Amino acid sequence: MTAKNVTTLARERVSDAEQATRIDLAACYRLTAHFGYDDVIWNHISARIPGEETFLINPLGYRYDEITASNLVKVDLEGKVIGGGETNLTGFVIHSAIHRRRPDIQCVLHTHSQGGLGVSALAEGLMPMVQDAVMFHKRISYHAYEGLSTDLDERERLAESLGDGYAMILRNHGLLTVGRSIGEAFMLMHYLERACRVQLQVLATGREVSLPPTEVLDKAVEQYQGFWPGTYEWPALVRLMDKVDPSYRE
Repeated sequence: MTAKNVTTLARERVSDAEQATRIDLAACYRLTAHFGYDDVIWNHISARIPGEETFLINPLGYRYDEITASNLVKVDLEGKVIGGGETNLTGFVIHSAIHRRRPDIQCVLHTHSQGGLGVSALAEGLMPMVQDAVMFHKRISYHAYEGLSTDLDERERLAESLGDGYAMILRNHGLLTVGRSIGEAFMLMHYLERACRVQLQVLATGREVSLPPTEVLDKAVEQYQGFWPGTYEWPALVRLMDKVDPSYRE
């Protein structure tokens, strides 16, 4: 049986909602690699399948640029693999923690990106020094470093740290964003990572930093309520990936 035939049979076994989620999630992996937020084969992006208590996550040992709709692994909230290959424990611990606590969330995105790692080690965390960071003013949480995320009992603490928010800095570890859609989670990560990189660049100059007054920050956050990331950017990014390498759809 050819690989093409296997893929066709696999698609026949999934619902339209699952297949659409698989395609969008595979695009998210490819875009994360395209923008340089990936870490060889590590880190994870997961997406809940609508109407199910299951989510999709990357198979162990694959680079993000190798992820396709058909090779994503399907697991339930207890970690049982329902379809696909092998995944790793840290991915299950972090992602199941959020999916179990937050049924409103479809996607969880975790990175060890350069900017995020740097800011995760700063005592002050994210500073609202540029507009990309302003959208996270009073809307970003922090989770203390506990070592590698292999302890199942850390799940409750992770979920508690995130609360009902959409972005979190894992101290000395990296970044995490969640979204009601895959596009929302990706764009939140895009703006958060860019804010982190700019912060490190500004601090490296050693010059005095100008921060907006609190009342302006509060106003800007309210303004962002009418423009939340993902709605308009995601279709454009999917078109980009279709132009660069449409094999993610396979």
